Amino acid sequence: MEKPKLIRVGDFQLGEEERESILEVLASDRLSEGPKVAHFEREWARYVGTKFSVATSSGSGALMAGLVALKHLKGLPAGTRVITSPLTYIATSSAISNVGFEPVYVDVDPHTFNITPENIHVLLQHAADREQYAIILPVHLMGFPAHMDEINQIAAEYGLIVLEDSAQAHGSWYGGRRTGALSLAAAFSFYIAHNIQAGEMGALTTDDAEINRLVRQIKAQGRACDCLVCTRDQGYCPQLAGYEGTEDYDPRFAHDLIGYNFKLMEFQAALGLVQLKKADWIIQRRQENVRFLNEHLAVHEDVLQLPPYSEDVSYLAYPIVIKRPDLISRRYLRAALEALGVETRPLFGSIPTQQRAYAHLKSQYEGKLPHADYLGLHAFYVGCHQYLSQEDLERMVEAFHTILGGK
Repeated sequence: MEKPKLIRVGDFQLGEEERESILEVLASDRLSEGPKVAHFEREWARYVGTKFSVATSSGSGALMAGLVALKHLKGLPAGTRVITSPLTYIATSSAISNVGFEPVYVDVDPHTFNITPENIHVLLQHAADREQYAIILPVHLMGFPAHMDEINQIAAEYGLIVLEDSAQAHGSWYGGRRTGALSLAAAFSFYIAHNIQAGEMGALTTDDAEINRLVRQIKAQGRACDCLVCTRDQGYCPQLAGYEGTEDYDPRFAHDLIGYNFKLMEFQAALGLVQLKKADWIIQRRQENVRFLNEHLAVHEDVLQLPPYSEDVSYLAYPIVIKRPDLISRRYLRAALEALGVETRPLFGSIPTQQRAYAHLKSQYEGKLPHADYLGLHAFYVGCHQYLSQEDLERMVEAFHTILGGK
């Protein structure tokens, strides 16, 4: 028996404009960071609504560079505590750990999957070592914005910094502004399954000129160069002023900081620029698909929690929570959907209690993250991306009806 066509969680279609953008890079004889990257950075900052944007090789790179910039800017020591979400892709926690900080988890809202201001406030109120906390790192999971006004207010009250993880929320709105422009700095990912796609690319957005400068250095092995446009070919270099008297000084090979190689190639930026032109269409199509699925799957709301609909949300995917695991398990439902050609993914898992990489924290958090733990075991997602056809959507609905009964 022939398998049905797979309706993917995410998709990318290389159209004529994307192909032309790649050929343009090849014809330019410039593959490493150059004018396309600089162009994307300007356009992304404009789109998000910030003064600056720094492109990186991945979303993880953007997060790590941003955290290291804060370390230098604020003089944060190793072991600094970062309040963040237990329910997200592990890259957020890994970035925190890899720069020498400590992730600290609070529970999430069961409907939007984001950490709540109430839980953050309770943690800080009762923290005996409050001076060790320096950063709040909310994640706008699945495109749903966290409650940033309240989070920023709590941060101000306790003297903390807010850094957004907006990897999954390209174009989502909160209070009249886009996510990524709601805090001191924010990290984005343009992974192939995300709303704005470039394969592998990230970006950090900020209004802070010093963070922008530091991230540019950190992503390039900490080298002294931090100019947006190099002026060496015009016969002068602003960096030379700090090294007067040094023989044969070259800022490209002088390093002020210990950094990383998070630079990218022109190809990703070229694809990102094409995708950015389509951003409004991408977001609208995803919203339409979420609305259709919600309308036609409402018959199953006694068993399934469907995602709340909002025109402010740029949906990464279509998340579903099993409300009655006594009637149907996630494992069974996912396997049955896959057999009918509907690709699925689990909703990441609760990091300190369900991810082996953080097993050393399990006993510390057992019983303290009830919503994240429940969602990590009973939530999953299917696609709502812009390339789904009407036939795809109807097949998805029919697959749920076939498994759960009803029309």
